[in-house]
Amino acid sequence: MSTDESSERVRGWLSGRLPADWFDGEPEITIDRDEILVVGKIPAPTLEGEVTEATRAAAEAGRIKQFREDTRERRIEIARELEHATRRKVAWGVVSGDTRTVFTSLSSPVMTRLRQPERQVLDTLVDAGVARSRSDALAWCVKLVAQHSETWLADLREAMAKVEDVRRSGPDA
Repeated sequence: MSTDESSERVRGWLSGRLPADWFDGEPEITIDRDEILVVGKIPAPTLEGEVTEATRAAAEAGRIKQFREDTRERRIEIARELEHATRRKVAWGVVSGDTRTVFTSLSSPVMTRLRQPERQVLDTLVDAGVARSRSDALAWCVKLVAQHSETWLADLREAMAKVEDVRRSGPDA
């Protein structure tokens, strides 16, 4: 089964399984090899009059916490079913107003071999206090690369999808 087909099955299953009153619209679903992240939009709290940014942020955080507590048992049930079917962990999050919170998220170890120049980059980040460890420094570097090369990464993903289409139409398909 192709990655796109697998993603579509997960999206379809979730659209049928998630309670209709949980989210405003369809949730954002992000899938990789290890994890399925489901992030839905919930109504922002209504605040009367002029409010500070801190008050708004606190109200949104409170709304998110309430949603998290109210839906915990059902989310666990749905996650277990989906994890069993896909062999991937399921993470949840919500957006309320300007606040986005991911409740649970998998942190996967990634083994890599680095030569001294690359290790020195990581050690510099640790020594400067930018990161607590080489692992944190590497995660920081990955985030920075993703932030500054989003267009290139989008083009690469699109090209990979075209390669997958060509493979599916090949003689062994």
